[in-house]
Amino acid sequence: MAVMGANLNTFSLLYVYLMLLLFSSTFFTSESSSLFSTCKLRRQFYLNGMHKPGDVILGGLFEVHYTSVFPELTFTSEPNQLSCRGFDPPGFRHAMTMAFAIDEINKNSNLLPNVTLGYSLYDNCATLVIGFSAALSLASGREEQFLFQETCLGTPPILGIVGDSFSTFSIATSDVIGLFRLPIVSYFATCSCLSDRQRFPSFFRTIPSDAFQVRAMIQILKRFGWTWAGLLVSDDDYGLHVSRSFQSDLAQSGGGCLAYTEILPWGDNPAELRRIVNVMKKSTARVVIVFAHQIHMIQLMEEVVRQNVTGLQWMASEAWTAAAVLQTPHLMPYLGGTLGIAIRRGEIPGLRDFLSGIRPDFHDNNNNGNSLFWEYTFQCRFAPAPAGWIEAGGALCTGDEDLENVETEFLDVSNLRPEYNIYKAVYALAYALDDMLLCEPGRGPFSGHSCATLKTLEPWQLMYYLEKVNFTTPFGDQVSFDGNGDALPIYDIMNWLWLPDGRTKVQNVGVVKKSPFKGEELTLHEDKIFWNFDSKQPPRSACSESCPPGTRMARKKGEPVCCFDCVPCSEGMFSNETDSMECISCPEDFWSSPQRDHCVPKKTEFLSYHEPLGICLTVTSLLGTFICAVVLGIFIYHRSTPMVRANNSELSFLLLVSLKLCFLCSLLFIGRPRLWTCQLRHAAFGISFVLCVSCILVKTMVVLAVFKASKPGGGASLKWFGAVQQRGTVLVLTSVQAAICIAWLVSSSPAPHKNTQYHNDKIVYECVIGSTIGFAVLLGYIGLLAVLSFLLAFLARNLPDNFNEAKLITFSMLIFCAVWVAFVPAYISSPGKYADAVEVFAILASSFGLLEALFGPKCYIILLRPERNTKKAIMGRGTSKT
Repeated sequence: MAVMGANLNTFSLLYVYLMLLLFSSTFFTSESSSLFSTCKLRRQFYLNGMHKPGDVILGGLFEVHYTSVFPELTFTSEPNQLSCRGFDPPGFRHAMTMAFAIDEINKNSNLLPNVTLGYSLYDNCATLVIGFSAALSLASGREEQFLFQETCLGTPPILGIVGDSFSTFSIATSDVIGLFRLPIVSYFATCSCLSDRQRFPSFFRTIPSDAFQVRAMIQILKRFGWTWAGLLVSDDDYGLHVSRSFQSDLAQSGGGCLAYTEILPWGDNPAELRRIVNVMKKSTARVVIVFAHQIHMIQLMEEVVRQNVTGLQWMASEAWTAAAVLQTPHLMPYLGGTLGIAIRRGEIPGLRDFLSGIRPDFHDNNNNGNSLFWEYTFQCRFAPAPAGWIEAGGALCTGDEDLENVETEFLDVSNLRPEYNIYKAVYALAYALDDMLLCEPGRGPFSGHSCATLKTLEPWQLMYYLEKVNFTTPFGDQVSFDGNGDALPIYDIMNWLWLPDGRTKVQNVGVVKKSPFKGEELTLHEDKIFWNFDSKQPPRSACSESCPPGTRMARKKGEPVCCFDCVPCSEGMFSNETDSMECISCPEDFWSSPQRDHCVPKKTEFLSYHEPLGICLTVTSLLGTFICAVVLGIFIYHRSTPMVRANNSELSFLLLVSLKLCFLCSLLFIGRPRLWTCQLRHAAFGISFVLCVSCILVKTMVVLAVFKASKPGGGASLKWFGAVQQRGTVLVLTSVQAAICIAWLVSSSPAPHKNTQYHNDKIVYECVIGSTIGFAVLLGYIGLLAVLSFLLAFLARNLPDNFNEAKLITFSMLIFCAVWVAFVPAYISSPGKYADAVEVFAILASSFGLLEALFGPKCYIILLRPERNTKKAIMGRGTSKT
């Protein structure tokens, strides 16, 4: 729970110890002058307490009063001048819960059957000095003089203490009492610092530490996606430890950031509270977490109401989750819907009957607590008033008043939370003592396998068994302690419900606990939670809105990690999650979608049969092939006519076949490149065109030979251009190109390639030529033959024939060379599929040029001017000259 009082700093410690010196220490002195050895207290503290005798005494420290009046700090002051004020019925119920647990254990024949437990319960008056004094009194005894052995040794006055209720008190008490290894089991001190086993070796608690409470809060924040919250803490050990723990744990968990951390002041400080509320008002954080005491929240809410700060989602620590004083119609418009961590509620059967049966005992001077409770409840007083307690005033108490006829929260056992922890603490000590007494001599855990006994018991021996306690309460909760003295943590999650009729209700909406096997678990019934917003939904609380898929978070300079900008992913990268820290590169064959939230296959590009350009080139290629076939059919059909016979029909047929191959090889450049098409396309193209140009070259040479043979003495030249020589020449010239292609394919073969240099979002499928030299030699050889054919035909263009084929060859070679000269720069500058289209266009253009120039006039005469398809007509001009 929250730490009451001033900070446990150097000044407060010095103050405590100075007060203790003034009120006397509790050290023993041995009186040798007596006939028998006794031990004597130097000075006795005057404390409010309740006592019950027993074989074993357990101590308890409770807040029965919530304030005290200090004497003037002088060296003449008497320690009995301290007075406690402000009776606290819940605090008295806490003390009575311990009395009930001890009474229940004494009636249990299975637990400590031969031992009767007693108790010494003291009121700490919510004051550190009084609580410290009470702890020392419990450790040393309350009798001023009592008989011990000669060495002042014997069973200590108490074997364990249940308390204290506040962390600061527990820190101060455990620092001193821990030196004697006297077990202290707190039911309400939550400071995580008390888990330090080196400093507090005998401290145990049945309430979870703030470290677990902080982690529970962080789990709730993550559950609702609240990454931006404010933190308010009290100015004491409780708040300052929580502040450090919250910031470190939140950073480690990655669950969010703190927009601000403010320390709530003690006492009346309107200016500081006004500043803190202004910070809350200006912040974009809609969630406010408060680890502070009830008094802090009362002061804070006064300023919140004054400034009318609404629209906040409050999260309460266990210190004020169940504070009824805050659950008023005046504050519920602001605090409605609060989510809080609360101490585990338990059921303690028979407790109410025990409480309702309390009566003042006029014959027992130790029953001061019952008497004061009676005076407070019935507004009466006993005569004379018990020493050390403030007079209640009013009528005299008779002791016969009926508790059932008066309205008091003392009998309210519907929400037992601290009481449940007290109940578990008492039973933990009882089970530890029971385990100790069950020890078999010779099998004990101590030196020489010895066991502890009640007569020789030392506190550290009980602490050994307390560390190993493991039992289950009637409510079904397991109780055991870890290596730090902390019990298995469990908290209820509460929600402040504002009912339509104006009433308020704190309802349980979940639980957070830690089990030995499953770790920390959060169970939350979201459908039961009341949200104090118009939307009736949990609020959004974030420094920056979540980054959607397709973007990444970029931190804002100088601000917490929760404050960021959403930067779209670059091209080729994606993010498919909300609040991605980084964008991920798409695989090689994929590209980011327009939204950058996933990858899509890259578009592929190649000269396809399905696109208009590919379709046009395919149709043109097939048309050229068809025309070649038609011309070949015409020539075969009219093979006996002078026009066909005069033009070397065998070479003409071979030329038409080669042209057909030229048209067909262009189809290899269309479609998705494959390894075989890449290797075959250039080889087929090169060999087809060399075959075609070789036929033209041989025809030209034959024309020149025939003309030379027609002159006197030139007949011998024809023997070199017979049919066999013509075929051999064509074969040799073509074989050279075939050898070039084979060498190219073997040394550096063309291959398909996925090119992404042209477009990042496209894959351009193309054939890399492999060897530029091989491609250049292939084209150069074709060009050499074409130029040679052109020169020979040009020389023979004026030969005396009516139909001189040399002119047609000259014209066809001129077209052929022009097309391929233009092809080279166009091919080099065209990317991707357009390079293939340029090459196909050059193949088709040159092929059509050759087909048209060489065979167009001949087909015209054969089909349309058959009268000119005679030997006389063909040789007409030559005959007339003769």
